[in-house]
Amino acid sequence: MKISQLKDRRIIHRPTRQFDEFGYRIYNSFEYDFPYETTYKGNERERLFAKLIDILPFFLIFFFLFGKIAMISFLYSIPCVIISGSLCEWYWGTTLGKAIFKIKVIDDFGNFPSLLLSLKRNFLCLANFWPVFIDYVPPANHAWEKEFTEMHFSMNINNKICKTYIVKENKRQEIRNLLYLQKTKAVQ
Repeated sequence: MKISQLKDRRIIHRPTRQFDEFGYRIYNSFEYDFPYETTYKGNERERLFAKLIDILPFFLIFFFLFGKIAMISFLYSIPCVIISGSLCEWYWGTTLGKAIFKIKVIDDFGNFPSLLLSLKRNFLCLANFWPVFIDYVPPANHAWEKEFTEMHFSMNINNKICKTYIVKENKRQEIRNLLYLQKTKAVQ
């Protein structure tokens, strides 16, 4: 069983136009199977800060120890972060920055990614830093609000391609239990 095959069954109550004898609206109940959600709110921001924390030691080493200018130190730090991140995610499932935010990287089976998959994932993280601009236009009756443009980083392109997931440490065990339950149901 894979995480991508897990389903979350939810009951949705939709209102009808009928009312019961006490004046309460009657609702129809529908059951849906949604894909299991491994992400959490604010994960893009945490992942961006985690990547910056991962780059910082290498940047400081190149800048102060080797005396390189800031731009060259930053460019030298990128391959170092890709390689060290791959090794750390393969062995521990996390990097220094992700460990601060209690984030783990898992593959589709709930395990830490293999070295090759982790290397591919970390190389593709360069595509994550492509900004996405979102325009907000308030509704017509919200005259007090201003229009503005937000910049976000789409921090999930590499995970979609590599079929890896970013989860909180406490959610990892829940996912493994769900995978185990689904596996035992499939065997029976």
